[in-house]
Amino acid sequence: MPELPEVETVRRGLAPVMEGAIIQTVDLRRPDLRFPFPADFAARLIGRRIDGLGRRAKYLVADLDDGAVLLMHLGMSGSFRIERADDTASPGVFHRARSRDIAHDHVTFHLSGGVDVVYNDPRRFGFMALTDREHLPDHPLMRHLGREPTGNDLDAAFLAGAFRGKGTSLKAALLDQTLVAGLGNIYVCEALWRARLSPNRTAGTLVRKDGRATERLDRLAVAIRAVIADAIAAGGSSLRDYMQADGALGYFQHRFAVYDREGDPCPREDCSGVVRRIVQSGRSTFHCPVCQK
Repeated sequence: MPELPEVETVRRGLAPVMEGAIIQTVDLRRPDLRFPFPADFAARLIGRRIDGLGRRAKYLVADLDDGAVLLMHLGMSGSFRIERADDTASPGVFHRARSRDIAHDHVTFHLSGGVDVVYNDPRRFGFMALTDREHLPDHPLMRHLGREPTGNDLDAAFLAGAFRGKGTSLKAALLDQTLVAGLGNIYVCEALWRARLSPNRTAGTLVRKDGRATERLDRLAVAIRAVIADAIAAGGSSLRDYMQADGALGYFQHRFAVYDREGDPCPREDCSGVVRRIVQSGRSTFHCPVCQK
């Protein structure tokens, strides 16, 4: 499933063509994705100006000029691409291949300026919803989301409060979207490696008896913010270069330290370990058992 850096990369790629544009028509090739489209979905979008394109966790959030908000989630295989009349689209280099099969083009937003934004989703686990800005924080998709991992608000003190008394594994705690929103499997693995922390460690052990954060928790907070920032920067840079070539969007391969590197030497210079894959709650975890304690 696309994670926060990939969704932010897509947002940055779409924003230049979507923000300020008028939605002239909307083509729906089916009545649903993961869920049915809202009633009169296309009709409610036609003629609206897109005032801004933001992100909350793994959701794209488009503010419209009538106060409505279009929420878009990419699911497991969803992607957007930009098409212009004079463009010839071609595939890019992705960590996970994106579909180019037009049979999976389910939604097309025809925008002013001769630009089409096409949503493609082979597995149809993505979805779109409409609400209004005033009630967005209370929307069922939004109200339980935790803190964003992209700024200083996610610090050791916050994590200490979130982890205090928790008997779950550190990996499971970090994947809890009610605690940290948008942090997914790949970047949890990467952040734990950077912080030299085992994914099997009990989350509550990083909190002192008086509720204050340990030094390990300070390291973890810094690592989470840094790995997300680095991934966004890498994805954003790749996306800008790629868009100049053909206007297409996707999720670009980043240089992972441990994720999907089973059997490789640990990349830490002072470590002789080998990256190991384990399964936690049905999901793959990649870590170095030597330097991550």
